Amino acid sequence: MIEIDTKSPAKINLYLRILNKRNDGYHNIETSFQYIDLYDFLNFKESKHDISIDSDSPVFKNTNNTVFQAASKMKEYSNNSLGVSIKIEKKIPIGSGLGGASSNAASTILALNKLWGLNLSDEELFNIGKEIGADVPFFIFGKNALGEGIGDILKNTESIENNIFIIDPKIHNSSKEMFTLYDSWIKNNKDANDYSQNSFWNIFIKENHIIQKFYDENINNYKLKLSGSGSCMYVEYKERQEIDQILKKIPSNWRFFFCKPLQYSPICYIK
Repeated sequence: MIEIDTKSPAKINLYLRILNKRNDGYHNIETSFQYIDLYDFLNFKESKHDISIDSDSPVFKNTNNTVFQAASKMKEYSNNSLGVSIKIEKKIPIGSGLGGASSNAASTILALNKLWGLNLSDEELFNIGKEIGADVPFFIFGKNALGEGIGDILKNTESIENNIFIIDPKIHNSSKEMFTLYDSWIKNNKDANDYSQNSFWNIFIKENHIIQKFYDENINNYKLKLSGSGSCMYVEYKERQEIDQILKKIPSNWRFFFCKPLQYSPICYIK
């Protein structure tokens, strides 16, 4: 029986600027995507039974998740006799701005294209990805990239060299809700650019007093950055001692990860 194992990586946004809202409801952005070595682990095995998902995460207990959506889209290109059994071990925080859901969807699209012998073109795979989420094409692309449009117009860029210290406040942020909050906020703050690294900073801090406190206490000593629409923040560093002080200030109920940058995504091996 054929099966595929893959590591599904997280990403950070080195910067993210929201330019405007489009007629289709999406937003035009400018961003820089960087892969990091924080992974979910996925296994795909051929099955005679439709699509089944087994995971340690409750997000996969029903069909309202990106992996099932991606598998269902891919099944439309196959004959209906094909099935797959998918096992997922989640390590990337959910609703964190690290792209775990999009990465999982991209892994599923590429794995099933190979597992089921669909031989879809890169353009077809990208279009399937866009139907699931704006970041999915980047994860299919497989290389660090500058992103424009909704994040789907991609240009390969070099990896950063610094290590990345991820700070996870364990706040679940919905990208859709964050864009809605941003649209409401920008109507009254059209010229505001208080936090140029990421357009979501204003909303994230406004909605979370504990983040405001943490930010104010540390921003003078550390270049705190926000990934995606949050909630994970990060600091780039070269040597561990550079982050010793901020490490001591992280609330005990938060999580953190010591990560390294990746030159490209492990899912490139699936192709």
